[in-house]
Amino acid sequence: MGTQARTGAAHRRRPELAAFLRSRRARVTPADVGMPPGLRRRTPGLRREEVAQLSGVGITWYTWLEQGRPINASAQVLDAVARTLRLDAPEREHLYHLAEVPYAPEPEALVRVRSMSPEIEGILDALAPRPAVVYNSRYDILAANAVYRHLFFTPADTASRAPLNALWRLFTVREEDCPVLCRELELPMMVATLRAAYGLHAGEPSWEEFIRELSAASPLFTRLWRTGDVAEPGRRVKIFRNPAGGELRMTSTSLSIDGMPECRIVVYTPEEQ
Repeated sequence: MGTQARTGAAHRRRPELAAFLRSRRARVTPADVGMPPGLRRRTPGLRREEVAQLSGVGITWYTWLEQGRPINASAQVLDAVARTLRLDAPEREHLYHLAEVPYAPEPEALVRVRSMSPEIEGILDALAPRPAVVYNSRYDILAANAVYRHLFFTPADTASRAPLNALWRLFTVREEDCPVLCRELELPMMVATLRAAYGLHAGEPSWEEFIRELSAASPLFTRLWRTGDVAEPGRRVKIFRNPAGGELRMTSTSLSIDGMPECRIVVYTPEEQ
């Protein structure tokens, strides 16, 4: 995206940010936050100065933010405003995007994502005999059907304490034990996909720890990570090592999941010979 396009997008976001903050402020009453209603209140919601006070920010700064002025906001300040305005998870993410601040889900949201619904697990099982898995943007394996587990893991992997993560599995085994063949083609693309997702999470402790530990465990990952290449998830042909011998050529298809941001179902379909 060019500089002019980015500037135009920012100009469109600021009025939307102003309108969004005003609408969220109007729905929170003083009683909701333990404040007396006061006299001569023209609207049922909080005043700007009350939001600023409850959020621990300056009234001038908050006024400028609500007016859509081009000021910078930190994640910590946006979190404080979100708590004051009682924003739920989708509203909080919307606030971050409008303020042009990288969005980081709250820890509680990450815990909820790891608790897979029975409906999703049922979909994965119904996709057999196709291998199917749910990844988040870090390639953590949140759920998988038995076909995927048989193709990707050995009994020793299941018994180990290694992170349940596709990248960790691929980068920390000997090449002859890796479930994916043509590593020189597949692994750079996966690392580039991880790098694109990392842009939304740079500085987050869990992500930084993951990158640091995988780099320490795999010189190959370190080399690929340092290239800085980025890519998006998408349809690709992968060649798996068949546990029974031989090769399996599979086409991967990614499907988004409602209510699970940055997560996707990936289904592997055998290529027709």
